[in-house]
Amino acid sequence: MKNIRNFCIIAHIDHGKSTLADRLLDVTGTVTEREKQEQLLDSMDLERERGITIKSHAIQMDYVYNNEKYILNLIDTPGHVDFSYEVSRSIAACEGALLIVDAAQSIQAQTISNLYLALENDLEIIPVLNKVDLPSANPEEVTDDIVDLLGCSPEEVIPASGKTGFGVDNILQAIIERIPPPQGNPEAPLQALIFDSVYNPFRGIETYFRVINGEIKKGQHIKFMATNKSYYADEVGTLRLKQYPRESIKAGDVGYLITGIKEAKEVKVGDTITDAKNPTQNMIAGFEDVKPMVFAGIYPVDTEDYEELRNSMEKLQLNDASLVFIPESSAALGFGFRCGFLGMLHLEIIQERLEREFDMTVITTVPNVSYQAYTIREPETSILVNNPSDLPDPSILDRVEEPFIKATIITKAEYIGPVMSLCIEKRGVITNQTYLTTDRVELTFDMPLAEIVFDFYDRLKTVSRGYASFDYSPIGMRASHLVKVDILLNGNTVDALSALIHRDSAYEIGKKMCEKLKELIPRQQFDIPIQAAIGAKIIARETVKALRKDVTAKCYGGDISRKRKLLEKQKKGKKRMRQIGNVEIPQEAFMAVLKLND
Repeated sequence: MKNIRNFCIIAHIDHGKSTLADRLLDVTGTVTEREKQEQLLDSMDLERERGITIKSHAIQMDYVYNNEKYILNLIDTPGHVDFSYEVSRSIAACEGALLIVDAAQSIQAQTISNLYLALENDLEIIPVLNKVDLPSANPEEVTDDIVDLLGCSPEEVIPASGKTGFGVDNILQAIIERIPPPQGNPEAPLQALIFDSVYNPFRGIETYFRVINGEIKKGQHIKFMATNKSYYADEVGTLRLKQYPRESIKAGDVGYLITGIKEAKEVKVGDTITDAKNPTQNMIAGFEDVKPMVFAGIYPVDTEDYEELRNSMEKLQLNDASLVFIPESSAALGFGFRCGFLGMLHLEIIQERLEREFDMTVITTVPNVSYQAYTIREPETSILVNNPSDLPDPSILDRVEEPFIKATIITKAEYIGPVMSLCIEKRGVITNQTYLTTDRVELTFDMPLAEIVFDFYDRLKTVSRGYASFDYSPIGMRASHLVKVDILLNGNTVDALSALIHRDSAYEIGKKMCEKLKELIPRQQFDIPIQAAIGAKIIARETVKALRKDVTAKCYGGDISRKRKLLEKQKKGKKRMRQIGNVEIPQEAFMAVLKLND
């Protein structure tokens, strides 16, 4: 065990984690010349197209240092705030972390957030200054920033370049010298932490684990403690670029397990694997259940695909434990699921993965957050409102509380004005302002989560020309003056477009929604009124004009009463058509509501 090192790589998005991981694999000879490619660990098409890491990836490397052979288990993690749950799971399986900071961009919000996560888990931190070969790099200044943040000496910061491979040997040396070997008792009963799993259509569910105590052998009778079910270990092995089966995996090491489980519900990330005959008494205190930040409905376009969509979501949940969903139904869209996501990018990625990996065409409703409604009845009862249609009648409603967050924004000093006005427009209250350097400021706001759900992140990047970085953490519920805005099409409420909005901005948002829908709903043979209403009060209206056939074209000359008669007949037909007419809402209409400010 003294020659094993488990470490992960943490950084802000786009600071060069995956490229540096490629160089580590090259130097340790884990990949051959033929297998080499850029961002090797980003195996999903989506990751490669967008240039971001979505999943954490585990891989084992061998390295010889001072004539001794070491086994290094590396877990590469995502940098985007929406995938922070992946990071927390990776950190739970490691003893050390490489903290990577871009020499051109310096410390960003997610750098600090991930650093605190690692420190809470008592990880040994190795600071790495990446991209020192760039012409715009500022190594001396950024090294000072890192020293201020970590309280280490400047000599401990390792300058490196993922592109050229400069400094990679120093990083490997630091990993072996500074990161402690795993602690554990190989003789104790088996105790292993599940930190990830993936669905393989041919072999069932593959579980990735880290052994804390004891060892796991091929053919062993094992038990999952959270579900209390037992299985036989058909295959255990280590994760290289491909899977390498082994006879056993001992304490301190990382590996994969195949038991032939087909049911997605039976594997829980954060669960403990133990021996069925000689079980351990304690479960590993892993990580808490994920708290979704954004809720949206996902419905199959064809209602018959509901069961297929359920299976697809369960398989996706294996691979992405931060996705939560429960069944729900809507009058407009039929049966579907209410899903919880960690943010808007997460929602977008899940929708795209469902379409690509499982061939499911889905409709996504307007995202919102969950509120707590209190009624005036005695004793006071609270109702969790995930969907605007769950809101109690205004006559018995006492108050509605909404979740607030502490938002941390790091930006250049010249963009403080626009960033502040954006946050105040989104009902934010500034609580702190700290100058990290003469040019970089950290702003802290208390804001309602509902305000950052739609377009906050995009607009923040726009007003700061891409320089601001953003991170948030929940700080509890606070009372707020919210109203439910309904959208009526042809007099019928479309529940999928309802939204809970702060009273001050309800009129403006209702008006914008009506205008947007007017552009997107195709014209019919009859007038379609589009209305926004709060309760019984209409606050905005637009009309999609009817397509009219010119019925008087055949009347030339003659008495006006002939034309009138034809027009009256057409008017009656249009009235009847409007009473029985159905208005189809295109999928773009649901998504366009999110882009009201464009």
